[in-house]
Amino acid sequence: MGDGRRYVDVAERRARVGLRHRLAGTARAAAPEETARSLVALHGTDPATVYLAVGARLGDAARTVTETERALYEDGSLVRMHGMRNTVFVFPTDLTAVVHASTGIAVAARERANLLKQMAAGGAPDAAWLKEVEESTLAVLERRGQATAAELAQDEPRLREQFLYGAGKSYEGLHTVSTRLLRLLGQEGKVVRGRPLGYWTSSQFRWAPAPPHPELDIAEAQAALLDRWLTACGPATEADLKWWTGWKVTEVRRALQAIGAEEVRLDEGTGYVTAGDTAPVTGPAEAWAALLPALDPTAMGWQHRDWYLSPDLRPALFDRSGNVGPTVWWNGRVIGGWAQRADGEIVWRVLDGEDVGSEASAAIVAEAERLRGWVGATRITPRFRTPLERELAG
Repeated sequence: MGDGRRYVDVAERRARVGLRHRLAGTARAAAPEETARSLVALHGTDPATVYLAVGARLGDAARTVTETERALYEDGSLVRMHGMRNTVFVFPTDLTAVVHASTGIAVAARERANLLKQMAAGGAPDAAWLKEVEESTLAVLERRGQATAAELAQDEPRLREQFLYGAGKSYEGLHTVSTRLLRLLGQEGKVVRGRPLGYWTSSQFRWAPAPPHPELDIAEAQAALLDRWLTACGPATEADLKWWTGWKVTEVRRALQAIGAEEVRLDEGTGYVTAGDTAPVTGPAEAWAALLPALDPTAMGWQHRDWYLSPDLRPALFDRSGNVGPTVWWNGRVIGGWAQRADGEIVWRVLDGEDVGSEASAAIVAEAERLRGWVGATRITPRFRTPLERELAG
């Protein structure tokens, strides 16, 4: 095609992933903050995913837990908060203002309206009452620093108030104000998830005040976020961008124009890269393998995945809601999956029907041993389990 746009083939896209997502051996990160910046965000819905995603990319994997806890809970250089598609992620703290303005404000307004509507239908107090409880709860949290919902309710008993949700429906049930309000405050960028109650795999956590950040113009914040993501994941299609951000297509197009994104040709159509990122990317020089966790940001990074994940592998590697399980990678493509058994052994299986060869097998074995080495006695069960992971785990 003589339209002047450069064609970016599958091999180059896989090379970009190995380098920019810190998966090739020579590209590994020195710290969790470097990993998060390189990927823009780490999925935080399943607490273990954050650590496993960091460990797969950290040069010294033995430091995974201590360094990630330092970044999250001591230095505060990483923060777990709501972001794109109303999902919990871990971001570099200096990105919180961009994330909140670009994706959080619209979601939070909708969720507050929904909560007030549900409370009214369930016979709960009105918006003025909820505002009083909210302000009191935030004041309590500022005094305590970090607290569980139960601890907050000791100081603000109105958090224990319940209301009927979905009256007459199959999903009818009692909802507690604390659960719904704290989630809403997270969506509004007022609170974040703090240190867990248990070990690093625990999904029970404390709440903490959100780090202060300036209020940004929404369009400017969307442009900034898109620029960061395309730097990490470009080239990508408009559909990829709309899916990852959760924005309207008009917002995606406005942000692409604002950052001066450049078009390239991909097998699935027009793709975009950041301004000046059209030069060919080669390497990494060495072959590489990786064992990535369920919901890893690389495996979940694009809506169009055929260039790194065969459609034939999806039934075994995804659950019914579209959540990816643990995956085995070889040179930029998914070739199988892995799991941890009750005795701690890391087991894996190649699914694509090919003989991947002795080099790949040796590299995957080394990654499995590396993973088991730093995970130690901890047992990991993904929150969203997939067919192959269940089978391998036994």
